Amino acid sequence: MIARLRGIVDSIEDGRCVIDVNGVGYLVFCSSRTLGALPEGLTTLLIEMQVREDAITLYGFFTSAEREWFRLLTTVQGVGAKVALGILSALSPDQLIGAIAGQDKGALTRAPGVGPKLAIRILTELQSKAGAMPGGGAAALPVAVAKGRRAMRSPHLQISAINALKPKPRWRKRWRRTAKMQAWMCSSAPA
Repeated sequence: MIARLRGIVDSIEDGRCVIDVNGVGYLVFCSSRTLGALPEGLTTLLIEMQVREDAITLYGFFTSAEREWFRLLTTVQGVGAKVALGILSALSPDQLIGAIAGQDKGALTRAPGVGPKLAIRILTELQSKAGAMPGGGAAALPVAVAKGRRAMRSPHLQISAINALKPKPRWRKRWRRTAKMQAWMCSSAPA
């Protein structure tokens, strides 16, 4: 299994790139975020390798959070590797956590290949798993859940969304603290 590639970016095409590792060119499929951030010259990509009867395919990511989200997204029925990369192109891991917490199917339907039915399936299947995923940070969930200044002033709305995700206790405490602090800051800011 290939877990990481370190080499020179040989070429970048639509949705994929070629990484030259000691004279061997590896074709790696990536999200547009990863492709846009590829430097010229030497780079390192985390790899998810899928082996099928007819192909061995490599998918590349800059961050482990992106790779973990790719793995989780592909567990949802109807989400293959291409759709998962499309979702990761449209939404960062932080934005994904916010979209799942806020049950925002509109954010998911921006990704190519994701219609309203698939968006609802993703939201329902990943709601309980999103809290344990990396990439959320302390402030991502409360900011994404809040819609407008009025919602940000209401910490109980944010905290109920945090509880619905069932995150690990250390993240729950951090997110609740951030939600209360943001509500306090917004209540003292001019409307």
